[in-house]
Amino acid sequence: MSPLNSFLFTAFPYLAFGVFVVGCIYRYKVTSFKYSSLSSQFLEGKKLFWGSISFHWGILAVFLLHLAAFLIPDTILAWNASSARLFLLEATGITFGIAVFFGLIVLYTRRVTNSRLRAVSNRMDFFLEVLLLVQVGLGIYIAVGHRWGSAWFASTLSPYLWSLVKLSPDATAVVAMPTVIKTHVFLAFFILFMVPFTRLVHFLVAPLHYIGRPYQQVIWYWNRKEIRDPRTAWSKFRPRNN
Repeated sequence: MSPLNSFLFTAFPYLAFGVFVVGCIYRYKVTSFKYSSLSSQFLEGKKLFWGSISFHWGILAVFLLHLAAFLIPDTILAWNASSARLFLLEATGITFGIAVFFGLIVLYTRRVTNSRLRAVSNRMDFFLEVLLLVQVGLGIYIAVGHRWGSAWFASTLSPYLWSLVKLSPDATAVVAMPTVIKTHVFLAFFILFMVPFTRLVHFLVAPLHYIGRPYQQVIWYWNRKEIRDPRTAWSKFRPRNN
């Protein structure tokens, strides 16, 4: 194995994970206000809706499919024993991958073409969206050009990832793969490396409890004088602006 491959697939994954953990903790402690997606919904909402929905639901599904192939490879291989189930799994992955790619294109176009968004964007925002576009584009290309990825991921990449977890890295199988797959694997670790320096940190504080939260009623324009009598602290009815 060449020194470059040894660094990219043996040393760099640990470096990326270390920077991810330390960087995210440091950023949360020091600049917690920026520990979010810094939403721009008030600047433009229509394109954001279509781009954000496609991207977030798509990336969640793609991540869970990759995670399943990593955590339960034997189950995935058993599922793929049927050609119909294999085709269904592959088609599902490609469909969600295309949804992610579509969402990213909408979000990137929105950021580039909207002057108000450009004013509040920095270079890292543009770099991140281009990086994600390249990574997702490579994933779709691999899914189409190197078919049955769920099978060879479970049988080849899963053991490699587990070797990293067990602190006995063995990148032999990865190094032997086509360049496009090796690039896709490296970029996955590089994105992990970049998380503390981008808006991606917001997934660590995603408000999942909102899913079960009761509906909230927001009323923007209340006349406080009609709601509360400023001459007394007492009121027959509970003030609505309390």
